[in-house]
Amino acid sequence: MGEVYLPILVLGILGAAFAVFSVAAPSIIGPRRYNRARLDAYECGIDPTPQPIGGGRFPIKYYLTAMLFIVFDIEIVFLYPFAVAFDQLRLFGLIEMAVFIVTVLAVYAYVWRRGGLEWD
Repeated sequence: MGEVYLPILVLGILGAAFAVFSVAAPSIIGPRRYNRARLDAYECGIDPTPQPIGGGRFPIKYYLTAMLFIVFDIEIVFLYPFAVAFDQLRLFGLIEMAVFIVTVLAVYAYVWRRGGLEWD
């Protein structure tokens, strides 16, 4: 029984060794020349804007986009098992998936009507 899990254990050890090496190697072999520009935050070539204490506020559109992503991502997660087991589920599975897709389309229509998909 132990030899069945040996490849998994070896893979776990290799993954952990790679992670430790990836974290430790730059500090050992990397250059040690630090200056102000190197220690500064980098934001795509643009000078970082000063943030107020507490981090500032994100627009509500950011959170709405995140929630929409989660709703439609979860839909895909539920569609994959259905596609795999479609032959075994027969008519019952087809009806259940149709109800699920109609529910998700209702959410999509609501978001579309409220302007949640407009990128200003």
